[in-house]
Amino acid sequence: MLKLSEVQKQHLIIFTRYPEAGKTKTRLIPALGSIGAANLQQQMTEYTLLQAQELQKAIGISVEVRFTGGNLQLMEDWLGLELLYKLQGEGNLGSRMARSLFDAFQKRAEYGIIIGTDCPGLNSQILATAFQQLQTVDLVLGPAIDGGYYLIGLHRFIPELFANIDWGTAQVLQQTVAIAEKIGVSHTYLPALADVDRPEDLSIWEEIVQQSDWLRDS
Repeated sequence: MLKLSEVQKQHLIIFTRYPEAGKTKTRLIPALGSIGAANLQQQMTEYTLLQAQELQKAIGISVEVRFTGGNLQLMEDWLGLELLYKLQGEGNLGSRMARSLFDAFQKRAEYGIIIGTDCPGLNSQILATAFQQLQTVDLVLGPAIDGGYYLIGLHRFIPELFANIDWGTAQVLQQTVAIAEKIGVSHTYLPALADVDRPEDLSIWEEIVQQSDWLRDS
């Protein structure tokens, strides 16, 4: 993967957390233990990054990792020197996402997409579709089965989409769409996918692992 020190026209932001035992994937600790939950966080982040790297082979995008926990040195030791890194910073999820997109558009990105690492069904093809859709609409959303979204993409910075949202609830997608419709933002949807947040969701990840040999190759 090429060294990308600057934001490009198409910019992908990955939100993740440094995989420290006891501080990540805490809802999965009863099933996996603290170390197992941290290992899952590590694997799912690496898998998400792999999808981004696959997309980079097809189209020109820059990739930025916005992280919590750890520090820059730990992130570079873990995921390499080729990526852009920045702390997510203070505030709720909406504030942190809004800040990251504002920064991207300030650096002359024309299309900005944010994803997390909790949705193993998100692949390079879906990411490519999202960037393609942003050429014709202002907002692209990837609905999550739990009522949130696994992807948000913008063609311009729209801060209203990140305010007055009940983050972490089943109302996030519905509230976001309501705001978009109220202020006249054109939008479209990607396929609905499931997050891996709770013990009952682990089968989703296990299926991805069984279908892929990436873990054995890493």
